[in-house]
Amino acid sequence: MMPFPADAVSRVKILVVGDIMLDRYWFGEVDRISPEAPVPVVKVVRREDRLGGAANVARNIVALGAQASLLGVVGADEAGLRIRELCREAGINACVVADEDSPTTLKMRVLGRQQQLLRVDFEEGPGASCLERIQDQVGQLLAEHDLLVLSDYAKGALGNVEGLIAAARKAGVPVLVDPKGHLYRRYQGASLITPNRAEMREAVGHWHDEDDLTQRAQALREQLGLEALLVTRSEQGMTLFSQAGREHIDAHAHEVFDVSGAGDTVLATLAVTRAAGLSWLDSVRWANQAGGVVVGKLGTSTVTAGELS
Repeated sequence: MMPFPADAVSRVKILVVGDIMLDRYWFGEVDRISPEAPVPVVKVVRREDRLGGAANVARNIVALGAQASLLGVVGADEAGLRIRELCREAGINACVVADEDSPTTLKMRVLGRQQQLLRVDFEEGPGASCLERIQDQVGQLLAEHDLLVLSDYAKGALGNVEGLIAAARKAGVPVLVDPKGHLYRRYQGASLITPNRAEMREAVGHWHDEDDLTQRAQALREQLGLEALLVTRSEQGMTLFSQAGREHIDAHAHEVFDVSGAGDTVLATLAVTRAAGLSWLDSVRWANQAGGVVVGKLGTSTVTAGELS
């Protein structure tokens, strides 16, 4: 595997567009059951906010030593202000669109003794005017960036993903997509998409064996005009499909503590290494290593170039 290209990565500029979230954690102690219902009582002792969704991808890009701009939708609320503040602290260039009518997507997790007990989600889709503003800003920002990452969590910010890919192709900027759902025609013309195992089954159906998966994956890749397609397969590792054929990389042996946000880390590592000049295969190898590190951490986390080295 090629060495991690730290010097080249420091010059890379990546534009991340997608569904921005705030991950809010309430950590507490549990020593009794509620008299009102058979549920644990959590005495909150610490609170923590982290960037989630597309914002976590941008955070991982910066942690790896590259430069990131973030474009998406937040509400005109406390969570939206907190996202802007966290972006400033992380060194992310936040170009967010404020939606006066919908709240910021917020995922609140309650943990007792490091065990997640409850998650509460607040979310609504952005309006059409927000999508138009995203399209306009992408057109202006592409010229300043080496690569476009589209982080789709099906929250609505990529409602016009076809237009974003078309703008990037016109500008000659490669596009990496973390997809959602089964309508993959939306991502036609991207450079690479990174479905996980379940998302791939949604897109191409159940495969009988590895040969069957290869046929279905290559057919989808050619149909969408992709350079490459990467299927992330959790404990089974990752499989890359390109014009050169099929390459499988086994997962690193590690203790899995928390898989939330692991896909964001994989996508970010792919983006920075590819933009720095590595081949798809070497980029996937580094992304696989980064994913192996981040699942050993609690919640949405990052991996640094130092940890990879």
